[in-house]
Amino acid sequence: MFDWMGRFLVSMTSILQRLAMVIVVVAAAVLLAAALAAAFGVLPWLDLPLSFGATTLPDGGRYLQIGVTGLLILLSLYLPANARMIRLETSHRDFRVRMEDVARAYAACHKADREGFFGLDREFDAVRERYAFLQEHPELETLEPQILELAAQMSLESRQLAQSFSVEKIERARRFLQQRQHEIDGFEAHLDRARAACAELTVLAEQVEDEEIRLGEKRRAVEHQLRAALTELGFELRHRPADEPRVITMHTASSPAE
Repeated sequence: MFDWMGRFLVSMTSILQRLAMVIVVVAAAVLLAAALAAAFGVLPWLDLPLSFGATTLPDGGRYLQIGVTGLLILLSLYLPANARMIRLETSHRDFRVRMEDVARAYAACHKADREGFFGLDREFDAVRERYAFLQEHPELETLEPQILELAAQMSLESRQLAQSFSVEKIERARRFLQQRQHEIDGFEAHLDRARAACAELTVLAEQVEDEEIRLGEKRRAVEHQLRAALTELGFELRHRPADEPRVITMHTASSPAE
């Protein structure tokens, strides 16, 4: 809707500019003819009483007529350059509009090509098939046949690109990547569980080591107490060599009478 309003305003502006140019040229021609006719006595000069303060300007109407005529003639001399600028702007605007239409038609044709809508391989048949598709497209009814034909030819040139990046292939690649992402997420979950198990085992190992150290200290304390008690009872503990049986030999201490 806004695109249509913009084009309408641009068209109206161009029409009003051309109308203003015609009015200026016609007015300049009429005033020039009237001034020449007045100069040769065919028509009277413009009679307009003009005054500046208390000073009355004689023949003010004639001077005003000559000044306005000269101004319009100068404007008429400027109009050809302005007309060239208007033609350049119009041609540039038309080119831009045409390129936008071509791009819109090409996008529709390329989308259909990616979806596998076209099946003919020969160049002429492929262009004709694309052209028929664009003619039947509901959003491209207002475009000119030349634009549709150009868009069909452009779509044919990018057919290989459309086949390489078809919707089916892109969906297959997307599913593959999603599957890989799920596998990565699962592997990450396994790693998290492995890290948790390692941390748990590390804590248990530290606890077991601490417990062994604590039990070793208790064992040494018990041995020390046992040795002290046996010594008081008159027994002597002798450590066996490494090659002897695991038997602790206790010797009774000799009495003083012996």
